[in-house]
Amino acid sequence: MQEPNAFRDQDFQDDASAGKVDGHPSSGEQTTPTDDATDDLIAARQLVEACQAIRHQVAQVVVGQDDVIEQLLIAILARGHCLLEGVPGLAKTLMVRTLAQSMHLDFRRIQFTPDLMPADITGTDIIQEDPETNRRQLVFQPGPVFTQMLLADEINRTPPKTQAALLEAMQEHEVTASGHTYRLKEPFFVLATQNPIEQEGTYPLPEAQRDRFLFHVLVNYPNRQEEAEIIDRTTSTSDWKVRAVVSGDDMVRFQSLVRRVPLPQHVRDWVLEMVCSARPSDPSSPAWVREFVQWGPGPRASQQLVLAAKARCLLHSRSVVSVEDVQALAHPILRHRMVPTFAAEADGIRVDDLIDRLMDETKQADQSAL
Repeated sequence: MQEPNAFRDQDFQDDASAGKVDGHPSSGEQTTPTDDATDDLIAARQLVEACQAIRHQVAQVVVGQDDVIEQLLIAILARGHCLLEGVPGLAKTLMVRTLAQSMHLDFRRIQFTPDLMPADITGTDIIQEDPETNRRQLVFQPGPVFTQMLLADEINRTPPKTQAALLEAMQEHEVTASGHTYRLKEPFFVLATQNPIEQEGTYPLPEAQRDRFLFHVLVNYPNRQEEAEIIDRTTSTSDWKVRAVVSGDDMVRFQSLVRRVPLPQHVRDWVLEMVCSARPSDPSSPAWVREFVQWGPGPRASQQLVLAAKARCLLHSRSVVSVEDVQALAHPILRHRMVPTFAAEADGIRVDDLIDRLMDETKQADQSAL
């Protein structure tokens, strides 16, 4: 059902580039939605301009990684979190810090280690003396999770007890300590990194916590041309300054806008068909799924596929979700929600291979139904 103030697809496509030069706002000023801009179409244009301006700022510091940056923006707009996996030295920390600066968000980084305790993340009560009454009292000292963009570096280096300290913050955007609940400042975004090479002394994330991440993003090596530019930038006297082009309040408004994007019924049916078919216990799942998939994605996968697809269609100056949006985001959303069987691992079948096959069969079923 289409909500009030619904988007007009043709108008949005025709006018999405208004007021921009070279892919970012021509005014050079901070892009903030005006108070009287209540129309969803106007807000959608502002979202596109703001995200293009963010990309422009990030591109001055980070070379390449366009797909990763787009997925990070989609995750923020969909009010989700990201799990990044890549070898050291691929500018993961720099990318997140630059994103936070361009959106004028508070940023903190936690280096996860085996001796890290839950209170080191959430905060703890400390004894303070009141200078007027000379009485001692417990005062809560907030931990580094009280920020807007949190980088959990090498999250699999710390025991499950400490990893779980992030669960409530990621899901409810709040922290409970000593019987008191404290709200986190919006927008709140957790980006966790993992090193795929060295696995000695690591603690793999439990499935319940992996499911809290919207995306599992694979960060790849830059190509030769991009690496040459990285060398030139980082070994010279160049000092790029990142400018805030949007505020945290604007991102919260854009997050609300994403949820108002219409969802066609055929796209919802496509999501349901693919996700349900990936569960070996589902009657509609093919025989190869029951052979190669031990556990399939839960309902959160369907929800987040839809939300991420809504954010992507706005980023691409469209106002209605298409099947193409879902297909483009299926891998980062499903790859950490499907557990292959021993038979699949023995045959060298990766999770991404299973997702490819799922999408191919869903496309064929969709075409045959026409």
